[in-house]
Amino acid sequence: MTPDEFARKAGLAFEDPSLLLRALTHRSYVNEHPEALEDNERLEFLGDAALDFISATWLYNRFPEMNEGQLTQLRASLVCTEQLGRFAAEVGLGEALLLGQGEHSSGGRKRPTLLCDAFEALVGALYLDGGFERVNAFIEPRFEQAIGRKLDDGSLIDARSRLQMWAQAEMGDTPYYQTLETSGPDHEREFLVQVTIKGKDYGQGRGRSKQDAAQSAAADALQRIGSWSLEEGGI
Repeated sequence: MTPDEFARKAGLAFEDPSLLLRALTHRSYVNEHPEALEDNERLEFLGDAALDFISATWLYNRFPEMNEGQLTQLRASLVCTEQLGRFAAEVGLGEALLLGQGEHSSGGRKRPTLLCDAFEALVGALYLDGGFERVNAFIEPRFEQAIGRKLDDGSLIDARSRLQMWAQAEMGDTPYYQTLETSGPDHEREFLVQVTIKGKDYGQGRGRSKQDAAQSAAADALQRIGSWSLEEGGI
């Protein structure tokens, strides 16, 4: 696949085509073709830094309920070698890479680490060609799809954040948490919290802190939403 064919397939347009060519050039190709001016390792360095910043900014805005630890965990899952290699495969990047014969023969076009590096180089080239706006347009839809797959089992996100995502997507609103009751002595205080969306009670929960009670209320809401969906023939 030529660089131009790859760009069309991936929906990309470069004002400076030499940047794309450099992003697709593996060092093994340069070793065998002295006429090639530069491999993609410097672009890989730049793209790696850009992806860290863009993923952090996207997650910060996308999940306002999440704490630092959760955001860090999700960012790591988005920019890990396996995930970036999957992004590369989805756009057919491996087919367009310029590889040396040895790298090609050993299956380099499908090797996750090589694909990850090439994807970072592609992001670096996009940044130099069009800035963060160009990179965001390319990467954010892929982040959205990837994070949806990762969150399906609920293992990477707490109940309150999952409810926030559901409410924004399905209701166009943000859950509101209200403390209904506080009971017990100071050293064994218990809170009852209710979560509403657009004024409707979606769940209640108890906990030793308001935060724990809110998490319990969100979990109750998610359980109710699941039951309603099943009764209505949904998920």
